[in-house]
Amino acid sequence: MTHAIAPLLKRFFSHYMPVQKGLSEDTARAYRDAIKLLLCYVADTLKKSVDQLNIEDITEKVVLGFLDHIEQQRGCTARTRNARLAAIRSLFAFIAREEPVLVQQSQQIRSIPLKRTEHKMVEYLEEKEMQAVLDVVDINSRTGIRDRALLLFLYNTGARVSELINMELNDLCLGDAAQVTLHGKGNKVRSCPLWPETVTALEAYIEDRHPVAMETKQVFLNANGGPITRFGIRHITRKYGVQAQAKQPEIEAKPLNPQRIRHTTAMHLLRAGNDINMISYWLGHADLNTTHVYVEIDMETKRKML
Repeated sequence: MTHAIAPLLKRFFSHYMPVQKGLSEDTARAYRDAIKLLLCYVADTLKKSVDQLNIEDITEKVVLGFLDHIEQQRGCTARTRNARLAAIRSLFAFIAREEPVLVQQSQQIRSIPLKRTEHKMVEYLEEKEMQAVLDVVDINSRTGIRDRALLLFLYNTGARVSELINMELNDLCLGDAAQVTLHGKGNKVRSCPLWPETVTALEAYIEDRHPVAMETKQVFLNANGGPITRFGIRHITRKYGVQAQAKQPEIEAKPLNPQRIRHTTAMHLLRAGNDINMISYWLGHADLNTTHVYVEIDMETKRKML
């Protein structure tokens, strides 16, 4: 007896992930992409169409071949390999619960180990370097008011890209005790205070904001008046990083991206004397160990300890 994969996949994505596990849409999309790649690989390897696949077709050997394929043929890193494997493990944990006769096959696949990865140093900007990025924005350009508000907001809050693109107008409180409500990973909500400089920039942008559809609630829009995407934000940060480096060659020539600004926020909060627990909350970390990486790399703090 074989087990068709289609009904199990439907229950996995429609009920198990969002309802039972309460995982975010971003996680669901990442898992969907990983499993899509796996199904295409298995179908090509077995010379079957995807809709003809059974659970029994996805063996431990096939999964190992798929993981080698994404590293060697697709040029993915070990981190990406591990992310794909995490999605597959989650799927087979669900399958084992739904179909007890597949427990042994699920155990074999879930026992595939993660690949060891190199510990990468966190990259961040010094205070003068971050200020150089903000200073290079020409607010008289077509998108200058928006870009300055966006960069200041990222630096102020340390927000993730997903948090910024999903932020709506009613999440902002720009009056006394200005703050923003951010919707983070796992639908966790946190509030973050806003600097007066950030409030001024946001107010100027919102006044200048012209959505193509009046019902658009997202704060930051692209040049055409639609909600900005993560690719648009990466383009903006990269653009001003290059301009700042060209203007001040002493700035380290590394691509500027939202994650690097997030690391910059954390490091500057730490150097300002803030408690590690407060920084963890500020960034929306689920595990305090994630925040401790900033203590490890802060040479200035280490010198003070010595």
